[in-house]
Amino acid sequence: MFRNRTDAALRLAEHLDKYKNQNPLVLGIPRGGVVVASVLAEELHGDLDVTLTRKLRAPGNPELAMGSIDEHGKMYLKREIIDILQVPDEMIEEEREKQLAIIRARTESYRRIHPKVPLKGRIIIVSDDGIATGSTMRAAIDAVQAEEPQSVTIALPVGPAQQIRELAGMVDEMVCLLTPEDFMAVGQFYESFEQVDDADVERILLKFSASTI
Repeated sequence: MFRNRTDAALRLAEHLDKYKNQNPLVLGIPRGGVVVASVLAEELHGDLDVTLTRKLRAPGNPELAMGSIDEHGKMYLKREIIDILQVPDEMIEEEREKQLAIIRARTESYRRIHPKVPLKGRIIIVSDDGIATGSTMRAAIDAVQAEEPQSVTIALPVGPAQQIRELAGMVDEMVCLLTPEDFMAVGQFYESFEQVDDADVERILLKFSASTI
């Protein structure tokens, strides 16, 4: 159990100590993941940025992911869920456009404060406050790897054991502190799991942008 996202990030940083002073680029998945990533970037003396991905929500069950989409519009679809729910292509496309619009709005807002940091040749650490289905993290991994980094590490406080095993096979290193078999939701592993809004993310990005001037 973690007290909050900061506590989770500090514990994660202990397992990532080898990256300290190697100037890693820590990418947070908005919004809660940016809180975790900012602490990691500070502890590891690295840089901070965001990677923008969104869950594609299943019809009638917005908590269930039928896939995900990255900031370039590339989709990862969970065909087993789509087939079970018999989701038509036009409904998938409608959800894609909704989530892509949110990504574009956030990109415009965030990039005014913090221009995108190039990933090529960098040591990348991708972080979130936890994963459930792993869909958004999978989209993030694909987007990051397309930019030819030196290496990619996933750093997570918590995630279901099966999803963690699957994601681990996609990257150079996986660090996840808790992998419970009886996983229900990310928030159950935090004493305090307050909502993070866009203003919070912008304040964090502004702080890091100011520190590099």
